[in-house]
Amino acid sequence: MLKHIPNILTIIRFILIPVILYFIFTGNYILAFIFFTLSGITDILDGAIARKFNLISTFGKLMDPLADKLTQISVLATLVFKDIIPFWILIIVILKEFIMIMGASFLYGKDVVVYSKWFGKLATVLFYFAIVFSLINKQFGFTGIWTHIDMILYCIAIFATIFSLIMYVKYLYKDGFIDKSDLKKEKQQVVIKRK
Repeated sequence: MLKHIPNILTIIRFILIPVILYFIFTGNYILAFIFFTLSGITDILDGAIARKFNLISTFGKLMDPLADKLTQISVLATLVFKDIIPFWILIIVILKEFIMIMGASFLYGKDVVVYSKWFGKLATVLFYFAIVFSLINKQFGFTGIWTHIDMILYCIAIFATIFSLIMYVKYLYKDGFIDKSDLKKEKQQVVIKRK
């Protein structure tokens, strides 16, 4: 039973997504904060348990970051819809994830499982804190410097997101997951010979 706990916690995070979105849509930001925090706790627990008891699985490597990203993007999209944060934050995050998906498609068939690294987790954690501040600020209507803290955190999180994208590309290229000969072939294919 123990070996299934990390995966069960990951599945719970998927289930919590519509719950969090519902409370944001209905303006109950305190409950949205509580369930969003609960989602974050399950994220920490499933990783800690998997590492401590050596229960790391391919399912966990794939689904854990997917649960993170789906939670993050759906919550950010809802905050944009509610006019709590600007649209450009969501666009940058989606573009980064789109590039990551394209990279995963490139690696399809190479028997490579790309799992989250510390720099990816850092960006996720920073977005978590930024979202928490947005929800708390909206619930209690803070004034003064407190109204800018979430935007400062979003900017730092976006910087971390861009950094993580660069690091993932560098990591994949360095470890041979992106074959240099593949890149040369791509270049050769676009060369047009003149008669």
